[in-house]
Amino acid sequence: MRRSILTIFLPVAVAAAVVAVAACGSTEESRSGGDAAPTVGFLYVGPTNDLGFNEAAHQGAMQLKRTIPGIKILEAENVPETAQAAQVMNSMIDRGAKLLFPTSFGHLEPALGVARQHPDVTIMHLGGLKQSKNLGAYAANATQAQFLGGMAAGMATNSNKLGYVVAFPISPTLQLVDAFELGARAVNPKATTRVIFTNNWCDPGKQVEAVNALADQKVDVISQHQDCTETVIKAAEKRGVMSVGFNFDASQVARKGWLTGSVWNWGPLYTKIVRTYETNSWKRAPFGPGRRYVASMKDGTVQLAPFGPAATPDIRQRVRQAQQQILAGKLDPFTGPITDQSGKVRVPKGHTLTPAEADQINYFVTGVIGNSR
Repeated sequence: MRRSILTIFLPVAVAAAVVAVAACGSTEESRSGGDAAPTVGFLYVGPTNDLGFNEAAHQGAMQLKRTIPGIKILEAENVPETAQAAQVMNSMIDRGAKLLFPTSFGHLEPALGVARQHPDVTIMHLGGLKQSKNLGAYAANATQAQFLGGMAAGMATNSNKLGYVVAFPISPTLQLVDAFELGARAVNPKATTRVIFTNNWCDPGKQVEAVNALADQKVDVISQHQDCTETVIKAAEKRGVMSVGFNFDASQVARKGWLTGSVWNWGPLYTKIVRTYETNSWKRAPFGPGRRYVASMKDGTVQLAPFGPAATPDIRQRVRQAQQQILAGKLDPFTGPITDQSGKVRVPKGHTLTPAEADQINYFVTGVIGNSR
């Protein structure tokens, strides 16, 4: 089977936005009705080599390309969370795309507008809290993996001061900070987590400033919710601070301080969504237009990154045991009692937050130092 790669610059004012089209010379004989494989578009808010969120999504798209013969993949990098995202989606539709994956949180509103304009196009938005007749949302519960990362951090710290570099104070990020601190306190009740917001998904200058500010406060383990993770991890390594990664296995840039982290494995889910689109079997699928689907560690969409040199045998054993409890349904980070920074009970004893309830989190739990707004 031969594949050709054609790189095309989008005719819109999007810096460094590139569309890559992957085509195969034949299609599966068993494909329903002999129809050709679909053309599918992916939008990324940053570059696809960021050792982070966008690279993980890109790798998922490439796995999709390898899995479904004949599929055409359109990719656009560095697409802002503005009206330009709608321009990129419309350009992809003009090139034959009928299924789109805008992968950044802020691509939602442009995607809703495109969905209204093109009722024959299906859009699957990553994380979207709004849906429509032809726009669905998918997400993955990374709180479980970050809880485990928090456990590793809580056991590894000497100062009992942990840090978190966060993009924006929105529910998906607040959930992860809370899960991290809950994991840390599960093994070390003295552990606290200091938060610094960069107000940007990827600003290397602000990331370095945040890491240095945390290190100056004697923080000795840092995690993050940034799209591009390399800068934070390198800056932490330079300051002798350990790292719990996010989005992608970036252990290669933390030869000493890497503990573990959470990573995305989008390829299998992308493949299931495209297969469902091909067969128009949305009603039988857990995801689809008008619905929001939340994946997890249990289905492999979220995975625990390999342990690094900073993770002692005791840390590895304790975290692995907790991971098995999570996979068995016996442990959930958001099972009460859970209190917020003011001491108010947010999750009663014995209650476990549903995904919908977790999406409403707008607070930091006890032990987090920083403003959640």
